[in-house]
Amino acid sequence: MNRFFLSADNLQKNTPVLKGAEAHHCLNVLRLQTGDRLVAFDGQGNEATATMGSTGKDEVQLHSLLRSFTPRLPVEMTLAQAIPKAKNIDWIIQKAVELGVTRVAPLISERTVVQIDSESAGKKQSKWEGIAIEACKQCGQNWLPHILLPTSPKLFLESVASQEFLLIASLQPDARRLKEVLADYEKEQGNPPTRVTMFVGPEGDFTPAEIALAKSMGCVPITLGPIVLRTETAALYCLSVLSHELNA
Repeated sequence: MNRFFLSADNLQKNTPVLKGAEAHHCLNVLRLQTGDRLVAFDGQGNEATATMGSTGKDEVQLHSLLRSFTPRLPVEMTLAQAIPKAKNIDWIIQKAVELGVTRVAPLISERTVVQIDSESAGKKQSKWEGIAIEACKQCGQNWLPHILLPTSPKLFLESVASQEFLLIASLQPDARRLKEVLADYEKEQGNPPTRVTMFVGPEGDFTPAEIALAKSMGCVPITLGPIVLRTETAALYCLSVLSHELNA
């Protein structure tokens, strides 16, 4: 069944209304008609199965049939991803949504090639939010992750809550296996972590200075195995293992 994104306020109305791009997609791309069924969600766990009612040029009224709520996953995962070349960040965000990430923090590291100024940062954030919405629509995810404005690793680290469990993918010799790190955390704390932030570097990895800063602020370096992974593969690997170990 086709899925459409609505604001929380709109979805809670007795007759929610698709507008703008969502209405256009419904009427002109999918060519749905009055009486057809669809699913609307608000990105905050709420979902409604509805039928199409009356339509206008840029809006579609919905008649709600059944409302439901999807709880959050047990563990909140944040991907702190150094922005890679080309459009790889778009693919990373899409896959991060599919793996249940809570938020994505795009990082401008010392080895980030893509140039982002304050003027373009907001535009890129809006674009990435659109990619996240489309991924939610396609994979049935009812929780829309928060896509942060691009920032430096230092500024992001300073903003992270103290209760976050911080991990950083590393090629350094002191990096440990993720499963061992999680086991040690649970042994020390008595419970597995409930909020995890995973740092993944760009092509060429974070610089030694950036890794040293991250470690000084509580990041635990982890190894991803003997094979050096591309940055987008590393992000997918880390989120997959964390999801398997903590949200399964």
